[in-house]
Amino acid sequence: MKNILKVLTANRLSDGVAVWYAALQTWVEQIVDAQAVSTKEDMAFLEQVAAETIKNGQHCDVVLIDVEMTPNGLRAAKLRERIRANGPTITPDQGMKAA
Repeated sequence: MKNILKVLTANRLSDGVAVWYAALQTWVEQIVDAQAVSTKEDMAFLEQVAAETIKNGQHCDVVLIDVEMTPNGLRAAKLRERIRANGPTITPDQGMKAA
């Protein structure tokens, strides 16, 4: 059976940047630096951190997400979260332009 890893992610309200919870009660901007957990107890702890984070009003969309360990470090398991971690999938010169 595959070991399920989770990390806590959010968006910082001051600038909208996606952030991940790391050790020592800090938030980091790179998913590879996040604190990944696999036990029910550690997941419960991160859920408490999420509740406190929402309460203090500095972050929004605070959720636990699935991650996987790769040779390059942690990677979000779902495409949506990979896009949040890595930024837009197109460059500013692509796509529709404002009128």
